[in-house]
Amino acid sequence: MLHISTRDLVAGATAAAGLSGCYVVPIAPDGTPIYPAPVPALVAPAAAYPVPAPAYAPPSAPIPAALRARLYPSNDLAAEGGMLTGTVTNMMTGKGVFQLDYRGELLSGEATRVRGDERSGVANAYGSRGTFMNCSYRMTTPYQGTGTCTMSTGALYQVHIGG
Repeated sequence: MLHISTRDLVAGATAAAGLSGCYVVPIAPDGTPIYPAPVPALVAPAAAYPVPAPAYAPPSAPIPAALRARLYPSNDLAAEGGMLTGTVTNMMTGKGVFQLDYRGELLSGEATRVRGDERSGVANAYGSRGTFMNCSYRMTTPYQGTGTCTMSTGALYQVHIGG
């Protein structure tokens, strides 16, 4: 009759685990290994830890881009106030949000691309004291463009977006 002691059983199990060849490899969220792999460490056999299938990630929406807008005077009335700066947030959907400080009044509004011409657009902004602005522009890239703006005061500006 075969008699196996507890000490022999533990020694055999330790040797089997040590020689099983399993090691840990770091993986990225998409399931691909990250190299260089660290020194192998002893772990339980892979069958004890089933690897889940990668989760489906739906396509993400475009990320909005905040662009700087610089308005340069085009007539004497605009020259009195000098160059203006503002921001245009391109939502990457054909729409944007426009903000500008004009002589201490915050003008805010929207920019929209012209239907049928994905590069051209109009922008309008309005302030709490009744000042408004109308612009037309043309984008050369999603992050850069030029145009003209007219203020309700009669001031005319050339606008540079992005860059």
